[in-house]
Amino acid sequence: MNWTAKDLDTYLQQVEYIDTLLVPLVKVETDLAKMKSAASSSDFLMHLTMFVESQFKGRMVLVPPFSYTPSVDMEQMGKAWGDDLSQMPFKHIFFLTTDPAWTSIELKGQVIWLPAIPLESMDAQLKQSILEDQFRQLVPKFTAAWSGQ
Repeated sequence: MNWTAKDLDTYLQQVEYIDTLLVPLVKVETDLAKMKSAASSSDFLMHLTMFVESQFKGRMVLVPPFSYTPSVDMEQMGKAWGDDLSQMPFKHIFFLTTDPAWTSIELKGQVIWLPAIPLESMDAQLKQSILEDQFRQLVPKFTAAWSGQ
């Protein structure tokens, strides 16, 4: 489910079944030399999170991406996000990111880091195949959390 009024109407009717929040973490680079790479990473992450959401529509809610710039205090921001999101009625919170810096920051939820794959020059079929491959790598992480491991 997406963070839309329509999907949240459904969520509110089925809150006991939808127990997972998916949070994309997107770095917005301000350095001109890094902007294109960051935009490519963001493109990959957003395509992947939308694909994950479509596969687990009745199990998770995808929130809009949390964006940040290089000057942000990631630990402070992560604590604030975790505190706020843990007030929501989700049993599981997954943060997906292409920024490896998040793997060393304590968050209330599970951080999943993925290396960015540039999708912009791929044809639709190859892009779909890449997203499916990445999804297959994520499934065990979700199912382990859901089964309490």
